[in-house]
This record gives sequence, structure tokens and C-alpha cells, in this order.
Amino acid sequence: MNKWVAIFMNIHIHPLFWFVALIAVMTAQFQTLLLLFWIVLWHELGHVVAAHLFSWRVKRILLLPFGGVAEMDEHGNRPFYEELIVTIAGPLQHLIIFFIAYIAHHANVISSEMYRQLLEYNLSILLINLLPIWPLDGGKLLFLYRTMRTSFRRAHEQALYASIFFLSVCFICLLTMAPMQINLWIIVCFLAHAVWLEWKQRTYVWIRFLLERYYGKRIEYRALKRLVVDANDPLFRVLLLFHRGKKHAIIVKKNQMEMELDENELLYAYFHEKRTNEPIGHLLYTY
Repeated sequence: MNKWVAIFMNIHIHPLFWFVALIAVMTAQFQTLLLLFWIVLWHELGHVVAAHLFSWRVKRILLLPFGGVAEMDEHGNRPFYEELIVTIAGPLQHLIIFFIAYIAHHANVISSEMYRQLLEYNLSILLINLLPIWPLDGGKLLFLYRTMRTSFRRAHEQALYASIFFLSVCFICLLTMAPMQINLWIIVCFLAHAVWLEWKQRTYVWIRFLLERYYGKRIEYRALKRLVVDANDPLFRVLLLFHRGKKHAIIVKKNQMEMELDENELLYAYFHEKRTNEPIGHLLYTY
């Protein structure tokens, strides 16, 4: 199947959308819902098209009445520039929408009222997506930035901590300034649930990151990073220090001596030999 046709085969609509669609029909707001749906679809297709250009594996596009999620089967080992382009490809679509709306309005294709609505909804969805909350684009950009400064696991947790903080701010603002905005409450609740699930799965996300390195998939390392550890440090704690986009040389200090291990030796011991809690110094006598 052509990969561009496969994009549309991977589109899935969340059951909540049909519930909101029913309410929209009953309240004569179906046109508004279609407008939001079109903006969200265009946004997510921006992510997916960029992902296909880099031959990423796209699992599905999940569309909700107030947003969407493009799920990729990639786990943090793609080149930095690829992840950056795929992430910002969604928000950039809103600039295209603004341009199309402007041309359509001045060509009298759409009415002034629809033009005003389109600009309002387009801007609203863009600003919401840029919030530093997982899994919004702003949250993913924050995570990507932190991976340049610290280990993959720590960057992931820091992005989730930031998400919890900004969600709390949104909750307080919504409670004090717009307590009756049901649509905003739905968005906040959905994001809170998404952050909670991501926090529960943070170890699984880290394991997938390591597994890709272990199985030697196409990974672009931009630098060599030396990790200096003590011989008594458990293996899994050393793996927690791994960075994305960097090849690691592990310097093990024992009795005022320093010996070097390659990261592949650690990954083999962790996944193949299951020596997860064993002191890293024990590997020196095996290899």
C-alpha cells in the first residue's frame, strides 16, 4: 500500500467525538464542530506527513472533538532535527490555515462570520497545543529541549513534572475565571489523564528507548559521552544516565583505578543476561 494512502487508513475517531457530535446536532452547532474537526485533522496530518518524509513508523492518528494525537512507533533515538521537525510540523499548519482563510475570505468563498470563527478556533487550538503539557506539542518540545541537557529518563520525568505544574495552573485559572466552560474542563481532564498515564508508563518508555539502542536500529550519534561511575553502582542506575543521540563510554572507578566498558556490554548484560541490579564492577570480570 502506498505510504501516503496509509496515512488516511490510520485515522481513528475517538468515541467521545460522536458523543460531542450528537450534542452539536441537538444544539445546532454541527458546523462549528466540523470546523474544529478540520483544523485538528490538518494539524495532525502535518505531523504525520513530516514523519513519513523521515520514514517514521506511524501507529495511528486519533482525533478528538477538541484535538488529536499522532502516535508514532519511535522511542527517542531518531536524530534531534527529525524529532524537532516532526513536532513543529503540526503548529506550522496553523500558519497555512491562516493564509488559506485569508485568501478564501477575500475571494468571497467564505463569509465574514465563518472567517472570524475560523481565525478564532485556529488561534485557540494553536495556543493550546503550544502549552508545555504532555502530550501537547509544547510538552514534547520541552522534553526534546531537556534531552539536550540531561539523560533521557530524567528529561522525560522533568517534562512530566512541568506538565503537572502547568496543568495545576490551568486548573486554578479555569476554576476562578471560567468555571462554566465545559469544553475547557474536558480538555484539562483529558490532559490530566494523559499525563497520569505517561507517568505510569515512564519506565516502559525508558526501556523502549534502551531496547532500540540494544537492537542496533539506525541511530545517529552526534557525540561521545563518557559516564564516570563507581564499581558498586547497580547496572540499571548506570543505564538511567544514558542520553539520546550520544554514544556512551562507561568509565568504571574501582580501587583508584579506571576501566572502560562500552554501552553495548551494559545493554547485553541488562537485557540478555538479566543482571539488572548487579554492581557495574562485576561486568569487568566478564568481558
